[in-house]
Amino acid sequence: MKTQWHFKDLILKEIKKNGGWVNAHAHADRAFTINPETLDIYRKHSLEEKWDLVDVVKKDASVTDYYDRICKAIEVLLAQGVTVLGSFIDVDPVCEDRAIRGAIKARERYKNDMTIRFANQTLKGVIEPEARKWFDVAAAMVDIIGGLPRRDERDYGKGSEHMDILLESGKKYGKMVHVHVDQFNTPEDTETELLCDKTIEHGMIGRVVAIHGISIATHPKAYREMVYKKMKKAGVMMISCPIAWIDSPRNETSMPFHNALTPIDELVPRGITVALGTDNICDYMVPFCDGDMWQELSLLMTGCRYPEIDEVVKIATINGRKVLGLTE
Repeated sequence: MKTQWHFKDLILKEIKKNGGWVNAHAHADRAFTINPETLDIYRKHSLEEKWDLVDVVKKDASVTDYYDRICKAIEVLLAQGVTVLGSFIDVDPVCEDRAIRGAIKARERYKNDMTIRFANQTLKGVIEPEARKWFDVAAAMVDIIGGLPRRDERDYGKGSEHMDILLESGKKYGKMVHVHVDQFNTPEDTETELLCDKTIEHGMIGRVVAIHGISIATHPKAYREMVYKKMKKAGVMMISCPIAWIDSPRNETSMPFHNALTPIDELVPRGITVALGTDNICDYMVPFCDGDMWQELSLLMTGCRYPEIDEVVKIATINGRKVLGLTE
């Protein structure tokens, strides 16, 4: 009888041999916060609007509430064989330090089961004084400096300054920096390029990770190749979260044909380290992502027509540890 291949079984076996799944990017503090009554927030509002609408599940949440959410997310990931997690945690004027305190408590509970690294999410930016205060508090508490330049670009036209503050803090504390960039699937986005320039300017080569980068694929090939060269020069790595962006809404903008996915089929052959994350789990941002790592990886492989199994296994394992600063 001929062998019948099942690529899922093959890949899962190799992932286990390489130390288990690494979920390099999540938002575990907001996991499982959406329900049928609040689904209209996802249906009717843009991502930028949800940056503030999500306050409703943050403002009255206690440390225990955050702890419970994070523990539930960790249990879901542990059941799949996830051994390493990188999660952004909101620290801002709305939730203050309650979410990160709950996160640290959860990490202590699971310290023998999973290696966990936290970054601070800056949903309120870092320019407004109160937001900056909480950013500075978080920078001393987290493992990785996190950021969202689009927030301050939208509100103040200061996305570049946002990156400066992130990178200055990373250098000050000797921590890696993870930055949400190029999320809106439009050729107007050029944040990955700017992040590379800023990484070199601040002397943070090899210490910076871009998250998402789906807008790279909307640009002409010549621009994409230029960005890849800058990423390589700056040592900027990338985390892809496929399900989070596959629902990118239709628009009438003319651009190269592409999927709303990080273009790993171009990034990996050019020597750029790519890792995998789930992003939000069952919350206002991504209500139908339940933290299934195989679903994420399968979508990434299929959507990018990237069947290079050895590289895919690295994306799900070794590379995830690298972007979290757990290996060189």
